[in-house]
Amino acid sequence: MHRTHLSARTSTLRLRWLAVVGLLAVTAVIAAVLGHLVPSTSSTSASPAASLHTARGAPRGAPGEADGAVPDGTTVFDDSLPAVANLDPDLLTALRRAARAAAADGVEFTVNSGWRSPAYQNRLLHQAVAEYGSEEEAARWVATAETSPHVSGDAVDVGRSQVRAWLSRHGAGHGLCQIYENEPWHYELRSEAIDHGCPRMYADPTEDPRTQR
Repeated sequence: MHRTHLSARTSTLRLRWLAVVGLLAVTAVIAAVLGHLVPSTSSTSASPAASLHTARGAPRGAPGEADGAVPDGTTVFDDSLPAVANLDPDLLTALRRAARAAAADGVEFTVNSGWRSPAYQNRLLHQAVAEYGSEEEAARWVATAETSPHVSGDAVDVGRSQVRAWLSRHGAGHGLCQIYENEPWHYELRSEAIDHGCPRMYADPTEDPRTQR
């Protein structure tokens, strides 16, 4: 009886072990299938800024390079990008002159936005209304396509705090001025600033006569 009992117990343990091994195998197969079907996070856009400013990998319907979207690390020397190539020639010349001077100081001159298509500008405005809750508040940050200096190619948003700090000290010497107090990244060409300094900044775009049209 004792041997029979041991044999039965051994058989039961063996069956349980086989069941566990089989379950683990099935789990591994399911995980592999799911891993194949679900894209990894490294291949998807991770931030709203990327969907607005990065043409490569942008979700369907988002602005592309043809609308003025730019990849991370864009500089004022990237002629292949409409956001740079469609800027006013005098502004672009001043930006490139400033970029060379900044490089001598160890500052890489990058931009987050330059020229934009009307469709891109309208998208930004609609997003601002949704974010700030009203057209009045959104107007403090985003102009209409009809009045935006980005659409006309007369403005650039510089990237990185080092670039902004450099321009706040040296921009006037290149005719580049911050226009709005609430947008330390937004610069436009004011050639008279080379001799007379930059004009007084508007608190925000709603004070700019150009946006009142």
